Amino acid sequence: QVQLVESGGGLVQAGGSLRLSCAASGRTFSTYAWFRQAPGKEREFVSGITWNTGRTYDTDSVKGRFAISRDSAKNTVYLQMNSLKPEDTAVYYCAARIGGLLMSKYVYDYWGQGTQVTVSS
Repeated sequence: QVQLVESGGGLVQAGGSLRLSCAASGRTFSTYAWFRQAPGKEREFVSGITWNTGRTYDTDSVKGRFAISRDSAKNTVYLQMNSLKPEDTAVYYCAARIGGLLMSKYVYDYWGQGTQVTVSS
């Protein structure tokens, strides 16, 4: 049984920063990722991390601006978001899977409830 709980979302002006947290409980998986979904759009991959090695991958639109990390002692995954843009506005979800770091939302087994990020222009 796995529970993923996101926090840290909020309102920020363009150019600002936020840090999202995903607190995991129940068990650990090999890969954790952040996805986001804006109204009327598909849920899309943002950034992922492998638990054991810490290897990361970011989607092109956030490279150089966002950074995913994990704290094993706290069993928590973070997403540091800098230089935020209005197009980053979405509900951000934490997800986990047993396998490798993939970008498809269909292969992730567990999801958090989401946290809203709103970036004003």
